[in-house]
Amino acid sequence: MRKKIIAANWKMNMTQAESARFVESFLRDLGEITDVEVVIVPPFTAIAKVIEALGRAQNIKVGAQNMYWEKSGAFTGEISAALLRDLFVHYVVLGHSERRTLFGETDEIVNPKVHAAHEATLHPIVCIGETLEQRDKGNVEKILSIQLRGSLAGLKPKELQETVIAYEPVWAIGTGRNATPEQAQEAHAFVRKTLREMADDATAERVRIQYGGSVKPENARELMSQPDIDGALVGGASLDPRSFVQIVKAARER
Repeated sequence: MRKKIIAANWKMNMTQAESARFVESFLRDLGEITDVEVVIVPPFTAIAKVIEALGRAQNIKVGAQNMYWEKSGAFTGEISAALLRDLFVHYVVLGHSERRTLFGETDEIVNPKVHAAHEATLHPIVCIGETLEQRDKGNVEKILSIQLRGSLAGLKPKELQETVIAYEPVWAIGTGRNATPEQAQEAHAFVRKTLREMADDATAERVRIQYGGSVKPENARELMSQPDIDGALVGGASLDPRSFVQIVKAARER
């Protein structure tokens, strides 16, 4: 059985002091948990503080929100996989819709980042998802297939198994709207089907696929009860420790 993975994407929020207070409250309310993997993804400036605040907390990892594919060099404003590993980061979010929409990232940009992450033994969380216009035109599967095949091109089966896919319908991110559990499951099932075509059945069954897009305590349980939804990439609701605790606990009640 695939272990559920719940990630908190704080985006451009949380100072170091706010991050430390969040972790303290989160750990106190969460208690001992081993059957769900939790990832906190702070801004770069708070990564070290979050790791320090987590201490010896079991099964809680730290991720980064982006990275560049080069190992080092004259790339002002960028950060490499090696620099993230130096901070003991385990995950990195790549290809988020905000990176694609606001900063022009394409599958051709995401792909070398994914390869660089694996080379540095970072686990990429690769985001894919359609816009409302693409959904209304009936192009959901076409868009997801293009993004999957482009972003993950050239990965070996073992690398695919160590990659997390985050299906985030763009029209549901930060809007308060979310896909119904049935819509989300349909998309996740298609993603797994595509992974079978890209690799093999065993690989596809091991890849974890998160849902992201206005995940809240009120809808988390029903979403994660679907057979192909293996967790959540949580945005706004992850900024409140009590809210995020409820979402993590919902992953246990499947």
